[in-house]
Amino acid sequence: MTPNAPLVEPGPELTDEQRARYSRHLLLPEIGEVGQRRLLAARVLVVGAGGLGSPALLYLAAAGFGTIGVVDDDVVDASNLQRQIAHGTPDVGRAKVDSAAEAVRRLNPGVVVRTHRERLTAANALDLVRGYDLVLDGSDTFATRYLVNDACSLVGVPWVWGAVLRFDGHVSVFHAGHGPTYRDLFPTAPPPGTVPGCGEAGVLGGVCGAVASTMVTEAVKVVTGAGRSLLGRILVHDALAMTWRELPLRPDPRREPVTGLDTLPAVQARALIATVGGAAPLVVDVREPVEHADSAIPGSLNVPLAGVLADPGILPPGPLVLHCERGTRSAQALSAVLATGRTDVVHLEGGVVAWRAAGGPVVGTANAL
Repeated sequence: MTPNAPLVEPGPELTDEQRARYSRHLLLPEIGEVGQRRLLAARVLVVGAGGLGSPALLYLAAAGFGTIGVVDDDVVDASNLQRQIAHGTPDVGRAKVDSAAEAVRRLNPGVVVRTHRERLTAANALDLVRGYDLVLDGSDTFATRYLVNDACSLVGVPWVWGAVLRFDGHVSVFHAGHGPTYRDLFPTAPPPGTVPGCGEAGVLGGVCGAVASTMVTEAVKVVTGAGRSLLGRILVHDALAMTWRELPLRPDPRREPVTGLDTLPAVQARALIATVGGAAPLVVDVREPVEHADSAIPGSLNVPLAGVLADPGILPPGPLVLHCERGTRSAQALSAVLATGRTDVVHLEGGVVAWRAAGGPVVGTANAL
């Protein structure tokens, strides 16, 4: 087993209080007092305070990572509570970064918490990543994962990736210049509509916890130099079969180096909505009315997917851009509309998530049909 080189230099000598708090770490020869001092000196950024970020934040705090940043622009919803254990029922409606920060401070008052209540975008990613030694990505969109990968590659910061869906999970470590990156695993994003999100396919809360704790274990190893990290390996979890298996990953020598930030569909969002077929299009949101009311693209028309599938002719004539939350439902709607012979309709890959990542504005309820 090839050991890791420690990522962070040790901080000051431990106090008696710290020796008592982290005594079980000190008993581990692979970590010990020097390793704990490295953890206390480490700065880690967690992208997303949701299904993965929420439990990861608690384990990071318990492990004694000295500075923990969390970036998220969302608020706590009741549907989050099944898996996002940093938040509780009284937190519904609160900013996730505030709820998560409070949970971290309650667990370990010695941790410095930095909250970034904003969405990670091409405009802020480099500045955010530069302030940290390591990134843990708990996001749930391909656009954000590519953005994290590219920002970390440009800054030279390693990052731990985790992903969950239904009963399955994946974990790996990426570090440009030292091993493969996320773009070696996924050179391009999958076609829109082919990969549903947890909001459409579901996820078991315990799978989030299993993957998040594995991510934190990798973070501890990367910072302290303990053991062998998952750099160059993908760990695949199947909770129904209760198996963990390992897949090798190597850098692709043909891959173009990262030279700038590209949020994939997000960077195309404005251009797509600006014109379709040379004319200003109507933007149609095929989500449910409650989703549209929460975050609508200005001027958009709400026509739920069920209505489009039942009668594609319900949509008005003229150029249209269909969108949903992440592109899955709008891809279904587009197929139904194109089957009628229309050629002036497209859909927004990445949905309103990509639109917001590109800096596009959202408002409350626009129009409903």
